[in-house]
Amino acid sequence: MMEENDNCILIKPDEAMLDEIASYRAAFLDAGQKLYGAGLLPEFEDPKDWLHHNRISEHRETVPAGRVPSEQFVLYRTSDQKIVGMITFRHEFNDFTREYGGNIGYSVHPDERRKGYAKRMLTECLERCRAFGLDRVLITCRVENEASRRTILACGGVYEKTVYCERDDATLERYWIDLT
Repeated sequence: MMEENDNCILIKPDEAMLDEIASYRAAFLDAGQKLYGAGLLPEFEDPKDWLHHNRISEHRETVPAGRVPSEQFVLYRTSDQKIVGMITFRHEFNDFTREYGGNIGYSVHPDERRKGYAKRMLTECLERCRAFGLDRVLITCRVENEASRRTILACGGVYEKTVYCERDDATLERYWIDLT
């Protein structure tokens, strides 16, 4: 489990984290794992380009076509300057996120799993969603992702239904978390 002395903070990534962002991305690509909760990070080889994309994605006026306004956060462990997780908060839905993506997506670095980081990130992100004015959020996870399911349930998730996403060839469980 996560130690109190881990000194983790949930913050927006910035230019001081470029090497850590690249390292986080590489950890997933090297392991052949899908990188959730990091927006388009897998598509950006240069972390500076990803940071720029994150900034323009925060506002409806500048968000790229087909995307929804969102905020990107990292769980940053200050004791060793390591990104241990990433989480995205989507402010609203489009047709795809309404059915398959939800308001929140997250991942934990492959070397940092089973330490409580996902629950901590989700708990803190839910507070940001509440402060933003949402009264409930939708989170989805693949049916085979037991760790994510447990995290969602531990944070108050209530199962709604299971759906199949043809685009990703994935069967997903939908959960709602009440913020009121």
